[in-house]
Amino acid sequence: MKKFAGLLLGSYLLFGGLGIAVAQESTPPPKVLSIIREFVKPGKGGALHEKAESAFVQAMTRAKWPTHYLAVSSISGKPRVLFLTGYDSFEAWEKDVLATQNNATLSAALDRASVADGDLLSDYDASALVYSDEYSLRSTVDIPHMRYFEISLYRVRPGHDGDWDTIVKMVKAAYEKIPDVRWAVYHAAYGQEGNTYIVFTPMKSAAEVDQGFGHSKQFMANMGEDGMKKFSELMAAAIETSQHNLFAFSPSMSYVSEEWIKADPSFWKPKPHAAESKKAEAKPAQTQ
Repeated sequence: MKKFAGLLLGSYLLFGGLGIAVAQESTPPPKVLSIIREFVKPGKGGALHEKAESAFVQAMTRAKWPTHYLAVSSISGKPRVLFLTGYDSFEAWEKDVLATQNNATLSAALDRASVADGDLLSDYDASALVYSDEYSLRSTVDIPHMRYFEISLYRVRPGHDGDWDTIVKMVKAAYEKIPDVRWAVYHAAYGQEGNTYIVFTPMKSAAEVDQGFGHSKQFMANMGEDGMKKFSELMAAAIETSQHNLFAFSPSMSYVSEEWIKADPSFWKPKPHAAESKKAEAKPAQTQ
């Protein structure tokens, strides 16, 4: 239970411009998503941050903690890492937090790791999202084999919930006719300003970004001239702000399940380079 994160794709692409590989071991999105964002100081990211985060992963691994989390690092926007933890309910989240607090060994290890990690950060925040199946499209995905998230955020103006509902349903209907396009939509329950919706689009490779832009013509054709006019008018009226960013999965900062590791061990638990192995073997044994 350390961490979980969030943000749609703009204009004509809106939610669904990215094609997704066919799922193998697919799982549905969690109903509740806990999000922690860590904004890293300039020059304190990369290996330094990964080393600090490894302390959390090691503590969770030693405790054989049943709750896992995924870390994703920003490719665009401010340098930051999002830690994503899924739960079946807020009650399940509470039970996980209480169990962590009652485990003295784990709590102490996490506190020590937090001190070292905090020195690298310029800011930190947390939020909680609730999954919307009605607004999502083909959201059951083979996440262990994905490598990126496009995460997009939309803030809806007060009094325009009906316009937002119409926008999403129009876009979803147009993209249902385009195979292998999918996304998961979450509504911000806590930690975000205003009426905020966050959309996650998983990708297996960056080539799917290129494919997504190619889908725009088909999307507009499916919408039709009148549909595009209505869509543009609704977007202008309903959307206060929007933000769109790319994030890469970070296996070294993630605490994932054995099932994920077995699904793609070369990514989630890569073997150390020969030089690193020799260096580790050369170190004298340390007493516990």
